[in-house]
Amino acid sequence: MKNKFYGYVRPDGQVGVRNNLLMLSATLYANPLCERAAMMMNKTIPITHPLGRCQIAPDLAVTKRTLVGHGKNPNAGAVVVVDHFKEIGCTADEIAHEISKTGKPVEVVNIRKSGGVITATARAMKIGQEMLRKISGQQREEIPVSKIIFGLNCGTSDVTSGIAHNRAVGFCSDLIIEQGGRSILAETTEMMGAEEVVASRCKSKAVADKIYKNIERMEKSILACGVDLRGSQPTGDNIEGGLSTIEEKSLGAIQKMGRKAKIIDVLEYSEELKNTEPGVYVMDTPGHGGESITGIAAAGSQILAFSTGGGHTINHPLMITIRLTGNSESAKFMDDTNEVDVSDIFKGTSIEEAGMRLYNELIDTASGKMTKAEIIKEYNAFAINRVGPSV
Repeated sequence: MKNKFYGYVRPDGQVGVRNNLLMLSATLYANPLCERAAMMMNKTIPITHPLGRCQIAPDLAVTKRTLVGHGKNPNAGAVVVVDHFKEIGCTADEIAHEISKTGKPVEVVNIRKSGGVITATARAMKIGQEMLRKISGQQREEIPVSKIIFGLNCGTSDVTSGIAHNRAVGFCSDLIIEQGGRSILAETTEMMGAEEVVASRCKSKAVADKIYKNIERMEKSILACGVDLRGSQPTGDNIEGGLSTIEEKSLGAIQKMGRKAKIIDVLEYSEELKNTEPGVYVMDTPGHGGESITGIAAAGSQILAFSTGGGHTINHPLMITIRLTGNSESAKFMDDTNEVDVSDIFKGTSIEEAGMRLYNELIDTASGKMTKAEIIKEYNAFAINRVGPSV
């Protein structure tokens, strides 16, 4: 079994599986500049979003934390933060200051202070060019698996999910944790009805209580809207795939956490994972795939397994996303965005063998093998969770 991968060691000790320049938008008005500059430069990832202003304070704090977390993510070797003017509470300067604590190169470009969009674009590209020259000379080093933070997520679930691919992900997660690594399980809505199973895996009663509290809060917030979960959870494609209740979906979804490792703690949405104790960490996120994996990436995960029954194109721009399925039809129809087919579980292949197939793919991908969506730049999964109104 492979117990090492080849990655990029950052000044703060984190290890990236990619060495990209990140063009990070601080607010929606900086989005076109980030996209324009990234399009003109090699190995440059733009992260854009519609937020950063006119948000209530708690939501603005989450936006800032999420953007900072992506700047800190070890897959970014250097970062340019772009602002259009000055949004108090989420300025480019504030974001860059937090990212700079990692020791990686980070610079700010302000559109207004630069003299407008054209001159700001030129400045961002000039800074980016110099940063890429600097980081492109860095070589991959042999790294123990203990440095991996493994993201766990699923989507377009169906009746194959809890039987096949989610269990393969769980086996892979256990392998990584046994070697000293950490995993992040998200999607609070997809623990409803499976609370007792999740709680039984917690390191302590205090951790279990946090999970119960998050599920209760999520349930109450949905009921306060005067609606039932059905139709939203399970989703229409879940129902089409044979899942009839949220409980059924949840019991399949939690298979991703494996069968051996303990749940060490609970994280807030997009909270940085600072605890180095091996095990599973549960992040409080919605079931929305884009918002969920964005939170996981902000926590510091370099690589994520996205297991899907119906097939999926989801791909985070910075955190490398491996897709797998146990549905043979989805493996065929969605071959151009699916890396691992474990549908042979239904023909007698063991969970262990399928899980090892995913594990080997993960190690190879962490060492530089490109995913299918990465090759065609299918970046479609950056979405910041929010709970309040625009103001």
